[in-house]
Amino acid sequence: MATPWRHELKHLINRADVMALSSRLAAVIPRDSHAGPDGRYRVRSLYFDNYRDAALNEKIDGLSEREKFRLRFYGDNCEWIRLEKKIKLRNLCGKQSTRVSREETMRIIAGDTNWLLSDQRPVLQDLGAKMQGHLLRPKTIVEYQREAFIYGPGNVRITLDSEIRSGLHSLAFFDQNQPLVLTDLQGLTVLEVKYDAYLPDIVRDIIQLGERQVGAMSKYAASRIFY
Repeated sequence: MATPWRHELKHLINRADVMALSSRLAAVIPRDSHAGPDGRYRVRSLYFDNYRDAALNEKIDGLSEREKFRLRFYGDNCEWIRLEKKIKLRNLCGKQSTRVSREETMRIIAGDTNWLLSDQRPVLQDLGAKMQGHLLRPKTIVEYQREAFIYGPGNVRITLDSEIRSGLHSLAFFDQNQPLVLTDLQGLTVLEVKYDAYLPDIVRDIIQLGERQVGAMSKYAASRIFY
C-alpha cells in the first residue's frame, strides 16, 4: 500500500493562544464539516502497544522512524470505525487506514488475530502480523475534543485538540459512559498543522504564536506517562 507523506507541525498552546488562533482561523478558513454547533467534535481512539511499550518509548526517545496503530471513531457514531497505522519518517508523517466493522473491532480487541492475516486489507494484515509477531495489543483509550479547519491549497488541515482524557487501563472502547481521566495536558491544547508539499503563507501567518509555543507532544504519550 502506497503511503501519502505529509509534513506535520505540532505544538502545545495555552487557552489564550487557542482563543486568538481559533478566531483568526474562523475568519478565513472553513471549518471541518463534521463540527457540531460549537465548532468541535469528539474523537475517541484505542491505541496499541506491546509489552515493552515500544510505541511509547520510541516517542519519548524521539526516534525519527516509528509507527503506531489505533482504532478510531468520531462523535457518537461508534458504527463508523477506522483502523489506522501512523508512520513517522524523519520530518514526514504518513497514514494508512481502512474501515472496520464493530464486530471486527471487538474481535481485534479480544485478541482474535488469525483472520487478520488472510484479510484483503493490507493494514489489517499488518496489524495481525504485529499482534502475533511483536505481541502488539490494545493499550489505552484516548479521547478529546477537536476543532478543525481545512484549507484547500496545500491540502492543509489544522486541528486544535483539547480536554485530552485517558481511559488508563480500560479497553471498553464502545462504553461511552466509562470514566476518563484528564491527562497532564490539562489546560493546554495540542495544535497540529498537516500539509502536503508546501504551507501557504496565509496559513503560516495565522498560526504564528511567538514564544508561547512550548513544544511538541503525543496525545498517546500524554495518556500513558502518568500511570
